[in-house]
Amino acid sequence: MKFGIDRLITDPGLRAPLAGKRVALLAHPASVTANLTHSLDALAACEDIRLSAAFGPQHGLRGDKQDNMVESPDFSDPVHGIPVFSLYGEVRRPTDEMMDSFDVILIDLQDLGCRIYTFITTLLYVLEAAAKHGKQVVVLDRPNPAGRPVEGLTLRPGWESFVGAGPIPMRHGLTLGELGHWFIAHYKIGVDYSVITMEGWRPDAAPGSGWPVEERIWINPSPNAPNLNMARAYAGTVMLEGTTLSEGRGTTRPLELFGAPDIDARAVITEMQRFAPQWLAGCVLRDCWFEPTFHKHVGQLCSGVHIHAEGPHYDHAAFRPWRLQALAFKAIRSLSPDYGLWRDFPYEYELGKLPIDVINGSPLLRQWVDDDNAVAADLDALAVPEEQAWEEERRPFLLY
Repeated sequence: MKFGIDRLITDPGLRAPLAGKRVALLAHPASVTANLTHSLDALAACEDIRLSAAFGPQHGLRGDKQDNMVESPDFSDPVHGIPVFSLYGEVRRPTDEMMDSFDVILIDLQDLGCRIYTFITTLLYVLEAAAKHGKQVVVLDRPNPAGRPVEGLTLRPGWESFVGAGPIPMRHGLTLGELGHWFIAHYKIGVDYSVITMEGWRPDAAPGSGWPVEERIWINPSPNAPNLNMARAYAGTVMLEGTTLSEGRGTTRPLELFGAPDIDARAVITEMQRFAPQWLAGCVLRDCWFEPTFHKHVGQLCSGVHIHAEGPHYDHAAFRPWRLQALAFKAIRSLSPDYGLWRDFPYEYELGKLPIDVINGSPLLRQWVDDDNAVAADLDALAVPEEQAWEEERRPFLLY
C-alpha cells in the first residue's frame, strides 16, 4: 500500500498543483516515506517543490518533548535553511506571520484515532487559519491504527479544548484526511482543502486491523506512543492522565498499563471481571509490577495491570478500550471507596475543570465511576446511542 506522502513523492501529476507555490509542511518524527526518509527531506529532494517553512505539533517536529504541556520553540532547520514554527509553544494557533510564510501547507501527521490526541485539534486550527488567510491545505493521509470502531461519549458543548476539537466520541474511527472533511462541514469552514489519499488501505484487514503491520514499520508519532498495542489501548488509557494512577510514563510500555503503589492489581482485575466481564473481550489483562523512572510515582514500585490488545488474544471488533479503562476506575472505586482517584491541575491549560472531565468532554464518565449505585448498563445507556449516531454522521466522510 502507499501512504499519501509516498504517492505525492512518486507521482509528478500530484505535485503539479504545487508548481510555483511556496510549500510548508506540518510534520513530526513519524512523518516518513516507505523507505523511512523523513517527509521534509523527501519533499526537499523534489526539484519541483519549493519548501518555504515547516511546522511542528505537540512534542515538536523532532518529537523531543517527552511529557505533555512541554512546549517546543521555533527554530531554523539547519539542513534546509527554512523556519520551523512550533504550534505547541507560545501559540497553538498559527499566527499571521506564520501563515504569511507559505501558499499551501501539506499536513503529514500520524494520528492515533483518538479525540484527545492533539494533532487533530492542530489540524482544525490550521484549517481555520487557512480559511482566514486564503491558503490551501492538503492532508497527506495515513492510516488510523485503531481502525474503524467507534467508542465513547460525545464531547458536550462548552467542553471544547486543545484535547477536544469538537463533538466527536473518544474513538472516532476516521483518518486525519477524513477528519478534515468533517471539521470543514461541521464548522462551515470556507477553505481550499484536499486529501491525497492512501492506496490499498484496508482498515478491517487482520492482523493489523488499521495498521499495515506487514508493510510499514511503526515509528512513534509522539514519544510515549511506542507501538500498535498502545495505539489500540490509547482511547482508554489516555484517561489515566486525569487520575493519580500511573499510565506507565517512565517505563518502556507507557499507556498500555496502569497502576500505583497502593492498589492490588490482582484484586482490581478480579473486580473488573465480576462487574462487567463483557467489557473485557478482545484482550487479556495481566497483573505486573513496574517502577516509573519519571512522572507519577517515580521511583516507587507499582502494582499494575497490563492491557494486551495484541497477538492471539486480540479481537478487533470486540475490544473496547474506553469501557475497559472506565471499568478499571470503577473497580478501584468499588474496592476502595475513598481512593483519591482524580487529579486536579490545569490540564492542557484548562482552568477550573478536573482533567478527567476535560479528557472525556463532560463530567459524565467521572460521575458514573463515583456513583455507588451505577452499573455497566448505565454507562452503555449513555454511550451506545451516541456511538451509533456518530457512525451515521461520519459515513459521508469515509474515503476508504
